[in-house]
Parts: sequence; C-alpha cells; structure tokens
Amino acid sequence: MNATTVGASDTPAAATQGLPERADAAAWLAVGAGSLGAMMATLDISIVNSSLPTIQGEIGASATEGTWIATAYLVAEIIIIPLSAWLERMLGLRTFLLIAATLFTGFSMLCGISTNLTMMIIGRVGQGFTGGALIPTAMTIIATRLPRAQQPIGNALFGVTAILGPVLGPLVGGWLTENVSWHYAFFINLPVGITLVTLLLLTMPHRKAQLGELLNADWMGIAGLALGLGGLTVVLEEGQREQWFQSSEIVTISLVSAIGFVLLFAGQMFARRPVIKLKLLLDRQFGSVAMMGIVVGMVLYGTSYVIPQFLAAIANYDALQSGKIVLLSGIPSLMLMPFTPLMIRHFDIRIAVGAGLLIMATSCWIDTVLTAQSAGGAFVESQLLRGVGTILSFLFLNQAAIASVPPEDAGDAAGLFNAMRNLGGSFALAGIATIQDRRSWLHSRRIEETLDANSGMLQDYLAGLGQALGGPDAAMRTLAGSIQRDALVMTFNDIFWLLAVGIVIVVPLVLFLRPLPKGQSIAMH
Repeated sequence: MNATTVGASDTPAAATQGLPERADAAAWLAVGAGSLGAMMATLDISIVNSSLPTIQGEIGASATEGTWIATAYLVAEIIIIPLSAWLERMLGLRTFLLIAATLFTGFSMLCGISTNLTMMIIGRVGQGFTGGALIPTAMTIIATRLPRAQQPIGNALFGVTAILGPVLGPLVGGWLTENVSWHYAFFINLPVGITLVTLLLLTMPHRKAQLGELLNADWMGIAGLALGLGGLTVVLEEGQREQWFQSSEIVTISLVSAIGFVLLFAGQMFARRPVIKLKLLLDRQFGSVAMMGIVVGMVLYGTSYVIPQFLAAIANYDALQSGKIVLLSGIPSLMLMPFTPLMIRHFDIRIAVGAGLLIMATSCWIDTVLTAQSAGGAFVESQLLRGVGTILSFLFLNQAAIASVPPEDAGDAAGLFNAMRNLGGSFALAGIATIQDRRSWLHSRRIEETLDANSGMLQDYLAGLGQALGGPDAAMRTLAGSIQRDALVMTFNDIFWLLAVGIVIVVPLVLFLRPLPKGQSIAMH
C-alpha cells in the first residue's frame, strides 16, 4: 500500500481500513520520523539541566530566574500535548508535523543565540509548544500507518526513544557544555530537524486542511487546557520557592488554573466535539493506564533529576560524570528493544506491567540506604534495574493506551497518556523540592539534638578539628557542614523511599487491564 492511498483518508479510523498485514517502507520511515521527533522533544526537556548554571551566568539570569529556562519548556509542552489531536484533525497530520518540526528547529536556534533571559524564555516556550506536539503524534502515526499486528514493533521503537530522551539529556548537555559550548545543546537540533522534515516530506501523505474546525472548535476547552494545565504546572514548579500560598502570585495562578479546569469541564458538556475526550479516562483500562503513566513519569523524571543532584552535592561530580550515571538506565532499553515485540506478543500485559512497576519500586528501594560516602557506583545496580522496569511498564502501557480505544480516538488517547506522564514529572519535581526543603531541615535538627554540648567526646573532637583547621570557628563550620551533608543524604533516602511506596500503591491497578487482542500478533521482518 502506498502513501497516496493512505492520504485519501480523512480520519485515523479510515486510514487503518484495508491496511496490509505488513507495512511498506514508507510507513516504517514515517514511524521512524515520528519517533525521531519524539526523541528530540523529550531530550530537550532535560538537556539544559546540566548546563543551567553556565547558561544563567552568560545571559545574566539569577538562580531563581534561571529555573524558568527549564520550567517554560515543560509548561508549554504540557499545554500543547492534549491539543495535538485537534490540531492534527484541523491541519492534517503531515502539515501539522512539518509546521511543528520546522518551528521547533527555529526556536532551538533562537535559544542557541540568546543573549538575555527574555530571548531564552521565548525560545524555550516556543520549543515546548512545538516539541510537545511531536510526542503524541508519534503514537498517532503508529496507530494509523501500521497494521495492528505490527503496532507493537512501532510502539517498541517509540517507547525506547521516549525513555532514552530524558536520560540522554543530562549526558548530552553536560558533554557539550564541558567540551564545546552550551549553545550547541540547542544547535544540535538543526541537523536533526532537517532530517525530520525530509523524512516527513518523503513518507507522510498530504491531507487537505479542515479549517472549518476553527469555527466548530471547543474554545472553552482550549482556553481551559491552557489556563488549567499551564497554571497547575507553574504552581507545582514554583510553589516551593514562593512558599506556596503565602505568595500572592501562587494564589492568583492557582485561581486561574481552577477557572481553566472549570472551562475545560464545561467544554466537555457543551461542545459538540470537545477538544480532548476526557471521558476516555472513565474507561477501566485507559483510566488505569493514565494513573500508572503518572507514576512512571514521576520515577522517570524524578530520578533523572535527583541522582545528578545527589552526585553533585555529596560526591562532587560534574555534569558529565552525573550524566553518565543517569544514562545507565538507558542501557537495558537498548538491549531489550529487539525483544520487546516478542514480549508484547507472549507476555500477559498485567504480569508485564506489574513486574515492571515492582522492579522500578525495587530500584528505588535500593537507593534508600545511601551514605555520605556514596558515589556513582552506588547507583549502578538500581539504575540498571530501573531501566528494565521502565521499559517493561512503559512499553506495555503504551500498547494498552492504543489498544483500549477505537482508532478514531487514538490521537486523544495519545495526548492524554503523554500529558499524564509529563504531569507525573511535574508532580515529582515539585514534591522533591518540597521534601528537600522540609526533610533536610528536620533531619538537621534531629542530628543536632543528639549532640550534647557537655559531652567530653564532642569537645575533644572539636578541639582536634580546631587544631587541624586553625581555630574553633573553622571546627564549628566543619561540624555544621557535616550535619548538613548527613541531613541531605537522609533526605535523598526519604525521596527514594517515597517513590518506591508510590509505585507499590498503583500496582493493583494492573488488575483492571484487559489482555491485548489475540489478533495483535507480531509480524517480524
């Protein structure tokens, strides 16, 4: 079947009718293009994390302002992901992807040449809006260009790229910052963007735009998504720094977010065709998939953020060294990729997802016994286990998300699933910031309470430190530093413990999953 035949279809459902048992080369190249776009978008979520201090210094941003370099991308991405299905219906999949890929590359160049914070924020917001569109549309390509029998292969390819993006980001960004320049963390998207646009032009069928969708659009839902999800993400990201509801700005943004969600639900009731079908969440299987997707996102983004923080603060690792440790979780993804279609064919989805979640919980539990002497080697076992658990749960959940809805709802399902995963990441980052602040203070006070100022051992210890360091003041500073370091280690242990417990809590949801259709066999080639 050639691309022209598919191009005659106006909907995903129509596109899947009459597909042959084996997809042709154009279809597979289209799937590859979609996965490449998703990889580029997920990579850019975390690629600036390791180079953020350098970027802040060069564009004259404070530490607080600099956090918006990362936050702006995530806010914009979470808003656009659920809107992607509507934009794809209006513009056509090929046109929508070409616009998104071209603008993403352009905004990446703007970030790379930024000389001040305003330019950088505009570029990152643009990257988020356009890059976010590349993630769910990759799943839509799989659902509409591949026959059911071969969709697990496409899902495996997409799953691996989506998993590798966040773990590769710190390594790529760290290496470029250390060896070339932080600017190339953005310039690297130019050759990738050119390749993506070329593949889309060659492999994707053109469909005439349905601009009438503008007149019939669920504008209440669109405004609600932007205000609700955008406001919620900002509150989660900035709440801890602004002391939550003690800040008038956080209160205002929370009210805006609440109004947005009211508009979104109003659109569900009154719009002829809601911008996104939230009722999909009421389906037993898809609702369970979405909940577990939130937890997978929490672990995926949370650990890739916490581990570099620990290594930098406790083991004095630089960005590149930390990136290498984060990358370890991607090794199982690469090793298991050739076998994932066979696993999807032969493994019961409930057993696979349950096993994957439990392996992820075990990997987090292993990291609850860190000490002040722990370094990168302490994370090798847990990172490898985490990679195995992530690929099992993520790939099977991807497959379940597509299989649990009819083909015409594939775009909405993809948008919801990916938005839930990214929201999980926001929840994790916000929770980690809060926990670090509060638990670190608590552990410091508890450690101090165990130190008796009248203890002869403590006085002898401080006297020895004073002689070695040049005075009692230096000895007290050293002791305070040791207390803070130990309290921070204990706080990181608490974070990994909470992640492990959070995963275990959602494991029973696997009982609500239905076995994949028997016809979903794998046609290997």
